[in-house]
Amino acid sequence: MTRQYKTLGEFIIENQDSFKYSSGELSRLLNGIRLAAKVVNHEVNKAGLVDIIGEAGDTNIQGENQQKLDVLANEKFIQTLKKREIVCGIASEEEDDFISINSFDNNHQNKYVVLIDPLDGSSNIDVNVSVGTIFSIYRRITPVGTPVSLEDFLQPGINQIAAGYIVYGTSTMLVYTTGDGVNGFTLNPALGTFYLSHPNMKFPETGKIYSVNEGNYVHFPQGVKDYIKYCQKEEDDRPYTSRYIGSLVSDFHRNMIKGGIYMYPKSSVASEGKLRLLYECNPMAFIAEQANGIASDGKGRIMEINPTELHQRVPFFCGSRKMVEKAEEFIRKYN
Repeated sequence: MTRQYKTLGEFIIENQDSFKYSSGELSRLLNGIRLAAKVVNHEVNKAGLVDIIGEAGDTNIQGENQQKLDVLANEKFIQTLKKREIVCGIASEEEDDFISINSFDNNHQNKYVVLIDPLDGSSNIDVNVSVGTIFSIYRRITPVGTPVSLEDFLQPGINQIAAGYIVYGTSTMLVYTTGDGVNGFTLNPALGTFYLSHPNMKFPETGKIYSVNEGNYVHFPQGVKDYIKYCQKEEDDRPYTSRYIGSLVSDFHRNMIKGGIYMYPKSSVASEGKLRLLYECNPMAFIAEQANGIASDGKGRIMEINPTELHQRVPFFCGSRKMVEKAEEFIRKYN
């Protein structure tokens, strides 16, 4: 990669004025996430060479076994954001409760809260499959100068001011939006710099890929089963191709580039779905909508759901517009 590409830092500065809350704080926050992403990328790339793969021996708030890299990534992002003194609170998928941050010299004057899934798909680390980080940024709604409270984090997705993900794969990419389109930046490992490689990313209006864990088929609602059969039927532009990695970031990223739908429905063994509204679904929904796609819980817009708890789970259907709308059509037949 040559110097003709715009760097992430240059892009953030150049586009700061298009952001309605422009004050420099958001730019500093995004730069903090960029720094933490490079640190985590370095650790992910060492997996297998040092003792950072496998289970850590603990479980998170969802009762899931934590991987060693889950813990490491969580610590790196929290430490980096704390040290930069630009956020007033952090909520992580790996933490039981939110973290209130009081910067040393400004007495709760910071305006932003960050919600983060530090290492999505971490169970794939041991087998060298792509994983990622997902982040979501909101302006606090409690008065500046006071500690953050739960209501600062339980905001609907439509209140997001920025969201993005980092995919650690054959190349490392940071993809984000501030509500003015979606742009992707690829890390040049030799220089440690992210360069704009995928400007103005868009979902194709339709596609030929459906991504779902078909091993759970027997547990799915009938509408979802019917849609999967529709995808498999030899008719018109079908059958579609089944592609499922088991890492939301990787599946979403592929479908945004190639066209497709990602599905994690509720089931008889997960009545509310599995994915977390605040850490996974809302940020991905924001990115999808800014990239000409849509995101739904099968009945309505993900970003209009009013959260009731930090680790709330919801069904998730996201991707190319026509494919998600067709899935909703099948689901509505049984509701």
